Parts: sequence; C-alpha cells; structure tokens
Amino acid sequence: MWARTMTLLNGVRLGPYAIQALAGAGGMGEVYRAIDTRLDRTVAIKVLPAPVADRPTRRQRLERETRAISRMNHPHICTLYDVGEYDGLPFLVMEWVEGETLADRLLRGALPIDQVLRCAIEIADALEHAHRQGIVHRDLKPSNVMLAPSGVKLLDFGVAQLWAPDEMSSPFIGTRPADTLTDEGTMIGTVQYMAPE
Repeated sequence: MWARTMTLLNGVRLGPYAIQALAGAGGMGEVYRAIDTRLDRTVAIKVLPAPVADRPTRRQRLERETRAISRMNHPHICTLYDVGEYDGLPFLVMEWVEGETLADRLLRGALPIDQVLRCAIEIADALEHAHRQGIVHRDLKPSNVMLAPSGVKLLDFGVAQLWAPDEMSSPFIGTRPADTLTDEGTMIGTVQYMAPE
C-alpha cells in the first residue's frame, strides 16, 4: 500500500514491479528504481508526486507523456515499457538508464571537447527524431540528459507538446496544438533553459 503523503517505500509492489529506491523527484513526477519481477530486469517507474496525484491536469500530462514516449523508438531517447495504475496511482514504466545526468557531470567541471561534440550530436539526433514524430520536449536541460555508457539518453517528456507530424514542418509560432494543457500566458519548463520564443 502507498500513501499520498510520502514517497513509495522499498519493497512496495505496483503490480509486478517491486520498488527498490527513490531515484529522483521533481515537479512533474517521482522516479523510482524498481525490479520487473516477471522479466527480472531493473526498470524506472515514474509516478505523480503525492500532492498533485489527484489533479486531472497532472494525470492528463502523464498520459500525454506516455503518448509522446510511445511514439518514439530511438537509441538516445528513454524507452517506454509499460503503463498502469495501481490502487489509484498512475505510473509509467521505462528503461532504467545507468550513468549520471549531464547536470551532475558538469558539477565536476567542463566536458572534454570530443565528449561535448559527441553529446551534442546525439542530443540533436534525438531531438530531430522527436520532432519528426511531432513532439517538442519543452524542458531540455542538463538534468534531463543522462550520460550512459552507450551514449546520451533524453529523459522526462512530462511537459512535451504533441503536434501532428505535418504541423511540425510548417512555421507554428503563435499557433497551438489541439491537445494543449498549457493556458495561454503560462510558462512551462525551466526558465534558464527555455528557448526565447
């Protein structure tokens, strides 16, 4: 059983998924390291934070994140494995990515130029793939970029905007997609990393 006033504890089960530890938390969700007991593999489970779990717009954002990630299959974008709801708690199950965030790595100093170039190319490749699928990340920042042994992985599509792929090829500044959850005049994302438009 889980409580809305605390994080999930080690050993709590969400169906076949056994929680091991809290891996990270933010305004859009809490991410846990867990074991898929059916396949005996480590996974990441994202749930809504307890204070907002009952808000319809937050649930809609989680559903939209699910749709966004499920549209993509790319080596530099986290993979969605499953979705579910357990005891009223909606959750996403994604691949567990070993490594460290770009934000954590930058705390130790600048990256060597060859690593900067490799990361930039992989991020750009992942974003191009997302844009071709009609997805704008809207919160690309160092803490949402994982440096894994296999290369970069983009994480956290929680505030992504979904467009029809044909809308992405035309100028869309000043237009809004049909499934928007952002009120006009409202900013979503992290101010320091927002595109100026």
